[in-house]
Amino acid sequence: MDELQLEYKELSKKKEEIESQIAELNEVLSTNDNVGMEGPLVDVEGYPRADIDVYSVRHARHQIICLTNDHKAVMKDIESKLYQIHDCARRTQSVSSGTLPSPSTSTAAKLRAFLKVNQVSTSSPAAQSGLQTGDIIKQFGSVTAANFKNLQDISLVVQHSKDKVVKLLVERDGQELRLELIPRVWSGRGLLGCNVVDIPLTDDSK
Repeated sequence: MDELQLEYKELSKKKEEIESQIAELNEVLSTNDNVGMEGPLVDVEGYPRADIDVYSVRHARHQIICLTNDHKAVMKDIESKLYQIHDCARRTQSVSSGTLPSPSTSTAAKLRAFLKVNQVSTSSPAAQSGLQTGDIIKQFGSVTAANFKNLQDISLVVQHSKDKVVKLLVERDGQELRLELIPRVWSGRGLLGCNVVDIPLTDDSK
């Protein structure tokens, strides 16, 4: 797990470096009359424009295209690594049935809320699991506030848990509930039939 976390951090750093380079190159385009990626490099008579640095613009455009492709590749690697991390966590916490055990009282008390359910469709997998609008989620499968980065983490768990039980720990009206959600194809959109939003962590909860 530690090795996977390290690889994930290295990929995230590489992603940030690529995004920084792309931002710098876009600045080159902006300083050249906001020519962008498709603005003309020649004037009405067909000569290279004198009001911009044509060579710099061409070079920046080429680099942006290359870096954009690199960024897509890194994002795929990050998605794969996130799945491996969550799968590893799920296996570590799993029981013989292959599902997450219910958190102990002491463990549950330490889990912080990081998601809120703001919509549940009728007859959806989410509704059938007992999930309700307004529920606060403290654990979604292997994802908790401690390892949650963004909603893509939840999407990955859902995609790789199709037709399998995903253990949830939710808070409703001050009470903690343990639910079992099975992502699956149904008559509506997606595999859950609900929508969740992340809860910004306050300084007190960090």
